[in-house]
Amino acid sequence: MTIFIVDIEAVDTRYTKQWKEYLPKQLRKATNEGVAIISGGDTPQATTPGAFLNFGGTNVYKSKQLETIGEMFCKGQVADGDYFLYTDAWNPTVIQLRYMAELLGIDITIGGMWHAGSYDPHDFLGRLIGDKPWVRHAEQSMYECYDDNFFASEFHIDLFAQSLDIDDDKTHRVGWPMEYLKDSLVQYKHMEKRDLILFPHRVAPEKQVDIFRDLAQQLPQYEFVVCQDQELSKNEYHNLLGEAKMVFSANLQETLGISWYEGALVDAIPMVPDRLSYSEMALPEFTYPSEWTESFDAYLHHKSKVVAQIVNYMENFDSLQVSLEKQRMKLNKQFFSGAALYDTINQ
Repeated sequence: MTIFIVDIEAVDTRYTKQWKEYLPKQLRKATNEGVAIISGGDTPQATTPGAFLNFGGTNVYKSKQLETIGEMFCKGQVADGDYFLYTDAWNPTVIQLRYMAELLGIDITIGGMWHAGSYDPHDFLGRLIGDKPWVRHAEQSMYECYDDNFFASEFHIDLFAQSLDIDDDKTHRVGWPMEYLKDSLVQYKHMEKRDLILFPHRVAPEKQVDIFRDLAQQLPQYEFVVCQDQELSKNEYHNLLGEAKMVFSANLQETLGISWYEGALVDAIPMVPDRLSYSEMALPEFTYPSEWTESFDAYLHHKSKVVAQIVNYMENFDSLQVSLEKQRMKLNKQFFSGAALYDTINQ
């Protein structure tokens, strides 16, 4: 068996860049199989404002991937038993891959890792396109093309199932293959901390950065930094994480949440709402009631409670480190390990 990774384009400041390097190594080690990358070439580094990708560039990238896949079939380079892993399941080329495999009688298996889609009302597709038939039917078709549909959290599966039909036999809750983070962030652990609170998310409506900016006005004794307000390299970003005492979230969209995990790895206390994927991932010590930040108006109503919680975390930073270690262990084992993903591919 050859495992073909149909990858997501790598943006230097995103985890997608790290996946380019680490995922093939981890897959080879876990499966003892050959691994090949199907890339779309160079990637536009300028993402569409507030988005995860460049909306034009991502389609150029996927089209080049499709060309490569088609040439592989024409040259007889795809064989029975091969596995195609899409690291972003929202990739219409999977329909054409399934088309070629079935018409040519080649028995392959296809897996896809779901990140977002129109089924999430706070995603770009959900906000701008919504439930238009073309997008819902496209997502359902892509889901059906995959033998293995991978999700990082039960919350994401439940969200998907609210709008689309799912088959339990082809739906898997697995951790994302990010076990490399534990080692790659070691150098930023035990840095000298300062009274720094970070907003490590995209500046997008569903992340509610205005709440964070208002909190900075309420708590001038602390330093508040919106990471995307600066053009940070990955190393500069991780240095900030290493110096921070807290990372803050008021997100309305989150199906996993990588930045708060990165913060926890370097001893930064997470403050996250009790909603979305956070509810199944976070220990009670690090969540606050969802209603406090369900909107900016809700935040204004509960502002004094949010402020008090931040002060509590900042002033009790040292005593919270024991609980933070328990949080790290849970995240390491259940959500940021590829073990379950690799086991599924091996079956």
